[in-house]
Amino acid sequence: MVSSRSLSALLVLSTLACRAYAQQEASPPPPQRAPDTMEARTLACVGCHGDKGRGVANVYFPRLAGKPSGYLYNQLIAFQEGRRRYAPMNYLLAYLPPAYLKQMADYFAAQSPDPIPIAAPSAPPAIIAQGQQIVTKGLPDKKIPACTTCHGATLTGREPGIPGLLGLRTDYVSAQLGAWRYGTRTALAPDCMQLIASTLSEPEVAAVSSYLATLPVPANDKPAAANTPLPMGCGSQSPHLAAGAKP
Repeated sequence: MVSSRSLSALLVLSTLACRAYAQQEASPPPPQRAPDTMEARTLACVGCHGDKGRGVANVYFPRLAGKPSGYLYNQLIAFQEGRRRYAPMNYLLAYLPPAYLKQMADYFAAQSPDPIPIAAPSAPPAIIAQGQQIVTKGLPDKKIPACTTCHGATLTGREPGIPGLLGLRTDYVSAQLGAWRYGTRTALAPDCMQLIASTLSEPEVAAVSSYLATLPVPANDKPAAANTPLPMGCGSQSPHLAAGAKP
C-alpha cells in the first residue's frame, strides 16, 4: 500500500507539474529576431525613399535604386560629415562606420524596382526645349558641358560616382542645383557640380530641371561604365572613395 506521506508527495509533484505546464502554455512565444539582411537593416530608409529605394510621392526624397554604389557611398559620407545638410540624415548616419555605409550603398545600387509615376512638369514647351538643349548639348559660350557627357548618354549615371538623373521631380533637381549654387551642398574637390551650377542662371536651372522631369526611368537603369574621360575634373570620381574608403 502507498503511504499517506507518499501520496502527499505525489500530489505536490503533480500540482507543480500542472502549474509549470500551465505557465508554459500561458507564456508568449519568444520574440522573433528580424532577419540579418541588408534589406531588413535598411527598413528605416523605406519611409522616405520607398521600397528598395524606388522613390516616394514626396518631391524632395529621391530614388536611390540603381545609382552607382560609389555615388551613394559618397553622399552618405557627405551627410555624415555635414557637407550635405539635412538633419534626419545627419543624425541617422552620425555613428555608422564607413564599411557599413558602403554595404548600404552596394545594396541600393543593386536594386531595380519599378519607379513610381511622376507627373509631367507644367513648364511651357519652350522651357522644356531649352532644358533639352542644355542637357544634350551644353552651353558652349559658358563652357558648360552637356549633362550627358558626365551622367551618361541615357542619363542613367556613370561609374563609379556620378548619379543617374531620371526618376527625379523638377523641384528636387532645382533644389539640388540651388544648393550647389549657394554652397549648402558641396562635394570633394574639384567640385565640378558647384562650378556648373553656379554658372547656370536661374532660368537655365528651371529649364534643366523641367526637362529632366519629363524623362522616364528606363528598364535598364544601370550606370554606364567609366570608359571615356570626363570634360572636367570631378572629385566624385575618386577611385579612393568609390572603393569604400573614407577620405
